[in-house]
Amino acid sequence: MLLTFNQVLFLILTLVATVVAVFLVLFLIQLRRTTREAEKSFQELQIILHKLEKIEDKLDRRLDDVGTIIDSAKQTISGLSELSFFLTTRLVRPASRLWPVLLPLLRFGWQLMKKRKEKKNVR
Repeated sequence: MLLTFNQVLFLILTLVATVVAVFLVLFLIQLRRTTREAEKSFQELQIILHKLEKIEDKLDRRLDDVGTIIDSAKQTISGLSELSFFLTTRLVRPASRLWPVLLPLLRFGWQLMKKRKEKKNVR
C-alpha cells in the first residue's frame, strides 16, 4: 500500500498542526498562570502603595513640624546673637578697662571663700 503525494502532505500537515496545537495549548496554560501571578502581584503592589501613601503622609506631617522647629531655632539663634552683641558692646568693652583691677579682687575673694569653707568643713 503506497501513499500518494497528497496523503503524505496531509499526514505531515496534520502532524505539524497537532504539534502547533499542543504548543499553543501549553502556551495558553502558561499565559493563564502568568496572568494569575500578575494579578496577585498587582494586589500586593496596591497594598504596598497604600502603605507608602500612609508613610508619605506621616513624613509630610513630620517635615512640617521640622520646619516650625527650624524657624523657632532661627529665631532663638538671632535672639542669642543680638544678646551677645549687646553684652559685648554694652558690658564687656566698657568693663574691659576695669579687668586688671577686678580679676585680682575676684581671685582674692574666691580664696577667702575657699578658706571659710575649709574652716567650716574642719569643725
